[in-house]
Amino acid sequence: MQNAKTHEEMEAAFGQQLRDLRLRRNIDQRQLAEQAGVALNAVKNLENGRGATLTSLVKVLRTLGQVDWLETLAPAVAISPMQMLKAKQPRQRASKTKSTSNA
Repeated sequence: MQNAKTHEEMEAAFGQQLRDLRLRRNIDQRQLAEQAGVALNAVKNLENGRGATLTSLVKVLRTLGQVDWLETLAPAVAISPMQMLKAKQPRQRASKTKSTSNA
């Protein structure tokens, strides 16, 4: 089943989750901004679903103890040793061009 949410709805839901997490930790926006080393507006923008820089998001999540949220976005892909053996080795250098000479 495909998720029919717009990116605005997803951003708003993510911001609400951040706000709920902050409130469960009993931290106000200003304290979170200071502890994370980001601007107060960055925290407000994240919580309102208006976005901020990736750096601000990482700092806020780290401060809230939720860095694992980021790891779920791009989980490490495990490759079995057999798959590695079957995979073509990447080229190490370009091939030499053949010269045509009449010797």
